[in-house]
Amino acid sequence: MALESAANVTEIYKKRFIETGLAKRDRVWKTLCSSYFNDLVLADGSILDLACGYGEFINNINVREKYAVDLNPDAAEHLLPTVSFTPSMADDLGHLPSDSLDRAFTSNFLEHLPDKKVCDAVLKEILRVLKPGGRFIIMGPNIRYAYKEYWDFYDHYLPLSDVSLAEGLAMNGYKIVSVTDRFLPFTMANKQPTHDLLIKAYLRMPFFWLFFGKQFLVVAEKP
Repeated sequence: MALESAANVTEIYKKRFIETGLAKRDRVWKTLCSSYFNDLVLADGSILDLACGYGEFINNINVREKYAVDLNPDAAEHLLPTVSFTPSMADDLGHLPSDSLDRAFTSNFLEHLPDKKVCDAVLKEILRVLKPGGRFIIMGPNIRYAYKEYWDFYDHYLPLSDVSLAEGLAMNGYKIVSVTDRFLPFTMANKQPTHDLLIKAYLRMPFFWLFFGKQFLVVAEKP
């Protein structure tokens, strides 16, 4: 996949995520998982975190069998021993058997792909490793609402909306389960409050997503 080199990804992660605060990111994702995402997975099943970053999602999600991939080899240092990590391109998951996973998840990754040809390859590879009835949970910046902030990141290439992503998933053989055009705010790298009680309240009141949500949440299923 023609994306950044592993060295470049390592430097981007160190600058962007550490400046945000790793402890803050982990605390936010702990609440997101316990209050929302745990309901979308199978506790006794399996899940892959695609482009896992520093493991904020995969470390906190309640699933028995956990896998993670990332181009950045440093990611392994931040993952719990219960996570099986492989440094890998997102469109080459040859270490995972076909029809083997209950869920796959990715957050804020597809926008880093260079074009839709590569995105198609990633979607097809996830479809391969999912079991029939397995689901791909995708979160990312919605270009319809984050069209200004989106281009503030040097490594953003592929603009996607909830509509275009859903269409791309359908074209690659998925059945769309749900599409939320406005879910979480664009980024946590700002002064917005992130206390766990506020996050829980926000998740329980989708009315507020209409004002603050700039990321889509799309769930698609392998027929």
